[in-house]
Amino acid sequence: MHHRNLRQKLVQLDNRSYKAYKDIQGSYDFGEFTLIVEYVQGDPFAAPSKLWVRIPQSVAGFPRKLYQSRSREVALRDYLTREFSDAAREVSTRRGTGKSGQIAIARVTQAVLERTAAFVNEEFIEIRFTVGLPAKGRRILGYQAAEMLCEDIPQIVEEVAIYAHLDGKQIQQHVETVEDADWLRSQLRDRGLVAFVANDAILPRRSGIDDRPLSSSEAVPFVSPPSLEVQFDCPNRGKISGMGIPTGVTLIVGGGYHGKSTLLKAIERGVYDHIPGDGREFVLTDPAAMKIRAEDGRSVVGVDISPFINHLPQKRSTRNFSTTNASGSTSQAANIMEALEAQARVLLVDEDTAATNFMIRDRRMQTLIAKEKEPITPFIDKVQQLADSGVSTILVMGGSGDYFDVASVTIAMENFQVYDVTEKAKAIAREYTTGRTPEGGDRFGEITPRIPRPKSLDPSKGKRDVRLKVRDVDEVMFGTEDIDLGSVEQIVERCQLQAIAAAMVYAKEQYMDGQRSLAEILDAVMEDIDSQGLDILTRFPEGDLAMFRRFELAAALNRLRTLEVS
Repeated sequence: MHHRNLRQKLVQLDNRSYKAYKDIQGSYDFGEFTLIVEYVQGDPFAAPSKLWVRIPQSVAGFPRKLYQSRSREVALRDYLTREFSDAAREVSTRRGTGKSGQIAIARVTQAVLERTAAFVNEEFIEIRFTVGLPAKGRRILGYQAAEMLCEDIPQIVEEVAIYAHLDGKQIQQHVETVEDADWLRSQLRDRGLVAFVANDAILPRRSGIDDRPLSSSEAVPFVSPPSLEVQFDCPNRGKISGMGIPTGVTLIVGGGYHGKSTLLKAIERGVYDHIPGDGREFVLTDPAAMKIRAEDGRSVVGVDISPFINHLPQKRSTRNFSTTNASGSTSQAANIMEALEAQARVLLVDEDTAATNFMIRDRRMQTLIAKEKEPITPFIDKVQQLADSGVSTILVMGGSGDYFDVASVTIAMENFQVYDVTEKAKAIAREYTTGRTPEGGDRFGEITPRIPRPKSLDPSKGKRDVRLKVRDVDEVMFGTEDIDLGSVEQIVERCQLQAIAAAMVYAKEQYMDGQRSLAEILDAVMEDIDSQGLDILTRFPEGDLAMFRRFELAAALNRLRTLEVS
């Protein structure tokens, strides 16, 4: 249908009931692109309408080299999403009631993620976005709608989807930065590393709610200690040097406010790529790294926490441990065991968010409270066993030198400068022995597979078979249940959580059969996404999904309070 028909329809709808907007669903030819009105909102206060534009490459003209690899394709899609967001913000104005006049696309952060907001291939560019169709009260403002769809959207397309109208050098920098970061991250394991922090990286952020880098006049650029410096030769930028954190147990020590947690936070986010200028473009971490913390009050279902906790009062089992209100120590034990079940290879721990009694039991406490009266085996006595089995730990620890005995590397932060103090820490450990009695036994213990029961996942609410709602990056409403993910720190965008919620439904419908283990279900879901894209998760294509990791999907499933396992 020609775009003139769309304009004509909208003018004819002026002042009619809002529900009459349904008449515009369909596809419209604008000559250089096609506009698809996929879904029309039923109310000006409801979720906005869903639209796409598809621009043939004969018009868009993006060079094949910009999306020839997987890394480059994701980076270009990310760039287009950001450009569309900026352009839409410029033309969006309030045009009536509720969301009237809003043109928007998936909200982005500093991270470069695969999103369903934009696609690129040899045939076309596709961009998915939302529009708040204008109304006064619940009456259609047809002339304003015609202006939005027939003038504003073509203007945005002209600005952001035609290569000749964009900054080619900026696009090239964007895709090459992401490609280099992905390449470097893929080299870590072969080099015996779990993380890399480039020299001159800017780690501090502006604030707890602003993830942009601190200004260069305020921030101290990162410089690696010479003893830990490694070099890589990237495909695009060439040689890059920085600190390599080896496999094993790494301690980050130092005084308060000197940058310990800032460094760990940057490493935690290093599982994702970042945009040029972020400061953390080449802070890169093993993709199987998981942040671990205590989480008082969380639900735990059928987890074997016996490597850390045994002999609970009332003879409660810890091999199949469940509670609706976990303590700090039991929640941290469960978080570790669930991460290992999901096949994490690196644990990231900050003493500020850890349970003290889970992390250490010193000699004096061992003397006062005998082991047979203490159910907890502290992390200090298990961390080396984990390392021996291939699971490394990076730990911020400013309060207990007992960890010097088990650390393979100790780095100190002083005024945001990094120093390798490994040999000094080992010398101190030899001179000032702790006198502790190791409590961890001779092996770590079992990681017991669990089989989710499909009936325990119910996404329905009322008459709707599937009712999912996401609040920011920390809560999912799954049917009638709220899942609190506020302590799952490596979810960085709302669209990731949207995709995780959809993946929970997909996992139940496709793979939860009462036979497959949780790890097998995670494998199957992630393989499907890898081969068929995020669109596989939903019945209709959506523009608000972003790539997530298996660990955060597992975390959401594990925090569903109705979950039952065998």
